Amino acid sequence: MIGKRFIKSSPEEEENVFWVTMTDLLLGLAIIFMTLFILAMTGFTQQKIQQQSAQSDIAKELVQNMQKEKINVQIDNLTGQVKISDLELFDINSYELSAKGKKYLDKFIPIYVNTIFANSKLYKMISNVVIQGHTDSQTFKNIPSKEEQFTKNMDLSLKRANAVAEYFFKTGYNKKYTDKLTKTIIVEGKSFTEPVLVDGKEDYDKSRRVELKLIVKDTVANDFLNRNVLGKE
Repeated sequence: MIGKRFIKSSPEEEENVFWVTMTDLLLGLAIIFMTLFILAMTGFTQQKIQQQSAQSDIAKELVQNMQKEKINVQIDNLTGQVKISDLELFDINSYELSAKGKKYLDKFIPIYVNTIFANSKLYKMISNVVIQGHTDSQTFKNIPSKEEQFTKNMDLSLKRANAVAEYFFKTGYNKKYTDKLTKTIIVEGKSFTEPVLVDGKEDYDKSRRVELKLIVKDTVANDFLNRNVLGKE
């Protein structure tokens, strides 16, 4: 009678089989995550292009409409970022709008608001309208420390930004956009943290300014997070 011979695996061989299996599993997971990462990055790139396109479209409309009304304002042609010198709006070391400042905003704000919200396709891309106040780095008298200088300038920059935000609602923009405006507007004070440099030196006049920035939505990133990470549809 011929018997069957059974060969028992050694512990070392069983351990090798285990590690081969784990290696295959980890390799498979790595491939899956790399695929998801590539898809995500592709989506992010497309989203970035959409964001830049939306900002550029709004910027072009803003420039055209401001030029029609002969309003002198600095607008970035790509992002729609607006810079207004504080000399147009406030007296020195004051956060109350001057008569000149109110007259300027009476012309500027209606065109700005109506342009942004008139095109529903472009508006859907906007997350926030940020009003930022900026100061120069020149020091206040009788304030010894840099920390106190910073907080003093922070207070001034924030109050100036808030003064502009409050005046938005007192101008003759199309009031049907009020709800949208209240949901998107944000006020920030930047103190002297972002000076304007010319040839490596701070331009104090240009540093003292109020900026309006358009923040666009990151919809592709949110969609990817909801579908692939949170499992939502």
